[in-house]
Amino acid sequence: MREKTLEPTAGQTVGPFFKFGVEFEGMNEVAFPHSPGAIMLDGRVFDGDGNPIPDAIIEIFGADEDGSVPRDRGTLARDGGGFTGFGRTFTDDEGRYYFWTRSPGATDEGRPPFIAAIVYARGLPNKLHTRIYLPEAVAAGETDALLSSLSDAEKATLTARRTDKGWLQHDFRLQGDEETVFLAY
Repeated sequence: MREKTLEPTAGQTVGPFFKFGVEFEGMNEVAFPHSPGAIMLDGRVFDGDGNPIPDAIIEIFGADEDGSVPRDRGTLARDGGGFTGFGRTFTDDEGRYYFWTRSPGATDEGRPPFIAAIVYARGLPNKLHTRIYLPEAVAAGETDALLSSLSDAEKATLTARRTDKGWLQHDFRLQGDEETVFLAY
């Protein structure tokens, strides 16, 4: 009798219960809404054809305005006033997401401040890591190893826009024209 061997299967994408078990109260409130220094970070997530992705998850982690990185355990427990550094949210039917957070300060002198971001979406067998840099830091020529390795067009995919209210807007494009620069780990 011939021995059967099985071919390895390809990685699987997340299924129809994407939200189940990852939601928690106040998850998009990295800073308490409208508290001193609180700003909104919002944007959209698009697929390779430019269509909005209605059920992506975005996670962010960043420093506070003074560059301090929260190290306390329990970032899922929102106290209604503190800055947790971590947040998670889902996109709506139009691919929109938003967080209440603060503009991060630089964690290392001479390096531009940024917000670390992760994108999860259907069709992706792995999460995508990237960064969101403050527009004023990039415009001032502040750089780090990542930014200095990129063309101006690539830097633009990692640079947020300031709104009239001082808030941040940033879109993620998973493929195609103006594809966001994603990091390999």
